[in-house]
Amino acid sequence: MSEKGLLYLVATPIGNLQDLSARMKDAFSNCDLIACEDTRITRKLLAHLDIHKPLISYREENERKQSKFLSLEIRNGKKIVLVSDAGYPGISDPGFSIVRECRSQGLKIIPVPGPNAAITALAASGLPTHNFLFLGFPPKGRVAFGNLLEKWKDFEGSLIFYQSKYKMPFTYEVLAGIFGGNRFMCVAREITKIHESFVVGTISEVSGKSKDTSGKGEFTIVVAPEGFVL
Repeated sequence: MSEKGLLYLVATPIGNLQDLSARMKDAFSNCDLIACEDTRITRKLLAHLDIHKPLISYREENERKQSKFLSLEIRNGKKIVLVSDAGYPGISDPGFSIVRECRSQGLKIIPVPGPNAAITALAASGLPTHNFLFLGFPPKGRVAFGNLLEKWKDFEGSLIFYQSKYKMPFTYEVLAGIFGGNRFMCVAREITKIHESFVVGTISEVSGKSKDTSGKGEFTIVVAPEGFVL
């Protein structure tokens, strides 16, 4: 096995391309192959950097199969970059399988940190940051979503999750039903992008304000623990 083979685990911008780091660019420049969630999105990012590398699709549907192939390529000396469409691969995006495969085989992994919507939203929310729980994308059904929140209702820290724009209207209803209208929350939308916004207040207040704001974009929700007052 070649000692030169390795996996770069690269975080990419969640919206603003100025968040690209020198280390991200170096990883792209030095690799032999880039495994990405959507080749079209990653190709645009590489074009911005004027870098040309072969791409291979690595997404939820083929993650297990590609992990076997990519780990073999690394064992044979290849330097491979793994990226998702935005943010850190493996965090609510494909990536866990290849990282696990590399660890089980003792292959080298170099993390290249960068933007993450959940941590960014939490840090800018004004809600407690000393203790938090990331729930990723919640279940699609209203009942399953409510059951998940009920499970963590008494968690002594902030709850963070992502939500689709199509589910935001009923999200407020479920939150109010589980936590009541006076629990504090933050809705972060389009983080780092032109229409970035943070709406902070009680569930009732934020829900009311949402009627006057755009429902488009990508949403990160932060819910404060019981008893917290901003």
